[in-house]
Amino acid sequence: MMTSNAPTTTTSPISAEDVKPLTELISAAAIAEIEHWRGKYPPERKRPPIIAALKIVQKEHNNYLDETVMNALAVYLDVPPIAVYEVATFYTMYNLKPVGEHVISVCTNLSCMMCGAKDVVKQLTERLNIGLGETTADGKITLVEVECMAACGGAPMLEVGEVFHENLTPEKIDAILQTLGWEDNHG
Repeated sequence: MMTSNAPTTTTSPISAEDVKPLTELISAAAIAEIEHWRGKYPPERKRPPIIAALKIVQKEHNNYLDETVMNALAVYLDVPPIAVYEVATFYTMYNLKPVGEHVISVCTNLSCMMCGAKDVVKQLTERLNIGLGETTADGKITLVEVECMAACGGAPMLEVGEVFHENLTPEKIDAILQTLGWEDNHG
């Protein structure tokens, strides 16, 4: 049985020589931002900055994470790669494959579903001519289904570019698509 005070591995099981340095994969500004998050924790606490660091790396890496950048981050933070993979695969805010320029995340959990999320998904799939988990042919928009985003009071809702759009109506959805550059002639 494992206890909460069990020792943790502090070195990465992958060799730094086998991994391209993170400093060569992302900008100096992004490294500085990661360092800002690392500075919030005692040096021996290496895992807490993973969530913020993944978000920073994803933004710098065409809005998705692949094995190359996740391994580089693990080496950089001096944590086992599995520690990075666990976080990246748990949260829907991380994209593990290439996505469109814009990602529309539609909440389909209980409150949103009861308030019309099914209609939101139908309108978006029809307008964009793609299914959930797919990207438009021009690479502009990816549509994904996500679990609760803690905006139940504004259901149904979706998120684009870290902005929540709540109490959706067909007109609001059309306006959102228009701000993303999606014109009627797409589909």
